[in-house]
Amino acid sequence: MPTSLSILGALALGYLLGSIPFGLILTRLAGLGDLRAIGSGNIGATNVLRTGRKDIAAATLVADCLKGTVAVLVAGALFGSDGAMVAGLGAFVGHIFPVWLKFKGGKAVATYIGVLLGLAWPAALIFVVVWLAMAFAFRISSLSALTASLITPPVLIFLLGEPRVGGLFVVLTAIVWWRHADNIKRLIAGTESRIGAQS
Repeated sequence: MPTSLSILGALALGYLLGSIPFGLILTRLAGLGDLRAIGSGNIGATNVLRTGRKDIAAATLVADCLKGTVAVLVAGALFGSDGAMVAGLGAFVGHIFPVWLKFKGGKAVATYIGVLLGLAWPAALIFVVVWLAMAFAFRISSLSALTASLITPPVLIFLLGEPRVGGLFVVLTAIVWWRHADNIKRLIAGTESRIGAQS
């Protein structure tokens, strides 16, 4: 039975890992300036891609994903399955509201995938397949992420039989959609930018 202390420890661990702004760090190390002054101003891989550096964008994607996975696996080892889920939530929230950036972070899609990978890797594979299919068809990152996230809770609950994890991802998916409110408006208006577009 998890204690309040272990839950707080898992949450803190996840949050601190999730709040590491890899996109900002990697672009600065590459001499690309402040990522927040480029394109959408977001700190995630999609905005890093707008710098023209595909390698840095890929590194950002992997790092933002793995911080979610590491949070889940470490907390799981220390605090059990409940701790793993709490740490995943913490990592996700940490990416969106990083203390180091005055709580102004990214949309956490990569971290969402990383948490999913740590908690239910088959669902993460399905997410990636759906994302890639949508990206290939429409070349719009936000549409790909929104579609893939929408199928995640049903896959967890009905296909994989993971109702507790599915419940967590109902919450995470709702937050992803909330964070994409402006993107949804642009999708409806037909003005959403496409993958690789410079701005």
